[in-house]
Amino acid sequence: MKAKSVTLYDVAESAGVSYQTVSRVINQASHVSAKTRQKVEAAMKALNYVPNRVAQQLAGKLSQTLGLATTTLSLHAPSQIAAAIKSKAGELQFNVMISMVEQPGVDAACAAVNSLLAQRVDGLIVNIPLETAEVETVQAACGDVPVLFLDVSPELKANHIVTDAASGAELAVKHLVTLGHRHIALLAGPENSVSARLRREGWQRALAQHQLSPVAFMRGDWSSLSGYQQVSQLLRDEQKPTAILVANDQMALGALRAIHEAGFAVPQDISVIGFDDTADSACFLPPLTTIRQDFRQLGEASVNGIVTLIHQGGELAALHPVSLVERKTTAAPGSLMQPTAAQLADELTRLAQQISRLK
Repeated sequence: MKAKSVTLYDVAESAGVSYQTVSRVINQASHVSAKTRQKVEAAMKALNYVPNRVAQQLAGKLSQTLGLATTTLSLHAPSQIAAAIKSKAGELQFNVMISMVEQPGVDAACAAVNSLLAQRVDGLIVNIPLETAEVETVQAACGDVPVLFLDVSPELKANHIVTDAASGAELAVKHLVTLGHRHIALLAGPENSVSARLRREGWQRALAQHQLSPVAFMRGDWSSLSGYQQVSQLLRDEQKPTAILVANDQMALGALRAIHEAGFAVPQDISVIGFDDTADSACFLPPLTTIRQDFRQLGEASVNGIVTLIHQGGELAALHPVSLVERKTTAAPGSLMQPTAAQLADELTRLAQQISRLK
């Protein structure tokens, strides 16, 4: 026999208040004392009461629910952005419904958006690569529900917060050129990704400003394996650039392995610079020099943005800033990499630990 659902009236009776007071607490009304609010929330928790969000929206109220349509969470960047969105939304008393697509494209995006709209979300964050015409299709599917895009062109006439790919590409190229590199290869992301294309175009534009062209061009699918395969093939073809620009850190990890297996050292023989600064990048061997975009900050900004659009309307167009994080995978070409005093001290400590374990 199905258990009887707990109602707003049950909560009111348990807390010793009116059902109107319970409704005010649920809807975050300001004219409720802290003591009363705590008493009602305690009763809700004790009775396992869950507000009927659908009924609330049918009554013209917010469901306090956001929708996130995202590419696969097996990749670092989308998963870290999603985690930040969930965390920030919780702080603002919003739930998050997630619809994930395995393949990019407007059909998959529309299917994901429609499944979220069926949950009666108040606003949508779309972290799927979309071209301008595809964005218009997704916007039409959303109707009057506010939507914010995270993986589109910064020139788009729609609400968006996107990574400043042009600045990131310029920082990476400038870093390598300043070190003395002139033979630079590119490992780009998939062509159907807007962010991958913007990074590639940024690299090419920045190289041209230094009267340089890439000595080799490769394309991966964002995965470590594709980075490994592409760079392995490059080195088998006896092409050895002095540096490789990589469109994300996961492919850079694969590139590091390929370089090592080919018998070359990073950064003495080949420098590598990634893009993203994922949580693991500082633990690569060597630790990865990369372009950092703060995924937590991006996730938080997207939640603040969509909540503002829900409550106030208006327009939102912003570039998410990036920065260069210099670690151990870049150096001047052919550098002998003379160790610093700190590095010598670290190595002596490591040797001492090894000797102590032998005793």
